[in-house]
Amino acid sequence: MGRSFEELVAEAEAAPVEGWDFSWLDGRATEERPSWGYARSMAERMARASAALDVQTGGGEVLVGVPRLPPLTVATEAWPPNVAKATRLLRPRGVAVVADADEPPLPFADATFDLVVSRHPVTTWWDEIARVLAPGGTYFSQQVGPHSVFELVEFFLGPQPPEVRARRDPEAARTDAEAAGLRVVDLRTESLRIEFHDVGAVIYFLRKVIWMVPGFTVARHLDRLRELHERLQEGPFVAYSTRFLIEARSPGVADEGLA
Repeated sequence: MGRSFEELVAEAEAAPVEGWDFSWLDGRATEERPSWGYARSMAERMARASAALDVQTGGGEVLVGVPRLPPLTVATEAWPPNVAKATRLLRPRGVAVVADADEPPLPFADATFDLVVSRHPVTTWWDEIARVLAPGGTYFSQQVGPHSVFELVEFFLGPQPPEVRARRDPEAARTDAEAAGLRVVDLRTESLRIEFHDVGAVIYFLRKVIWMVPGFTVARHLDRLRELHERLQEGPFVAYSTRFLIEARSPGVADEGLA
């Protein structure tokens, strides 16, 4: 017999959610990965850079896995628990972690970095990215695409209006990057299957990815969670995430090492 609703809820509510490590979900939820392998591709670019910035690093989990970091590597993060975790992970690697609100301006001089990266930024401030990139520098980012995991969002919030479903459009990102003076050299999108196997996995996910169901709490959504628990006895809850990869260059003499 499976675990009770109350046991699953209590466990998920007690789980720590700082950082960007989803290993708590192992065996409880699965998600396909994009074919382009962001961490590997980002590490390859890091190995060829001389000065790099990781914007919205989370707990530093992706950056700490880079085998060879540039001589100057800086990471920014806004959420205090993540700043603390990123500092613990990254300081031994020589990375400076800067506590910075996710809004302009970035606390760096013009043309400081030849590589700026970001995995799943909440917002991309393209003018600021363009400003801190050196001539010929590269911005490389994996981002959440439109109507991602909306099967789960709409289970709790009901049907979303078209303007909400259209947010995070990759072509809008291209337009914004070009408006900031950058040249988009790669833009790819994929849809990826997600399966949630118990209600605790859903609670943990929504506590961690707080923008999916704004203001989510177990107490506020208790009836829907009970309904979802019963539904999950018949099989996994299936949703689809969208991801896009964007790479853009700053005008100037191109650094062939970053090509």
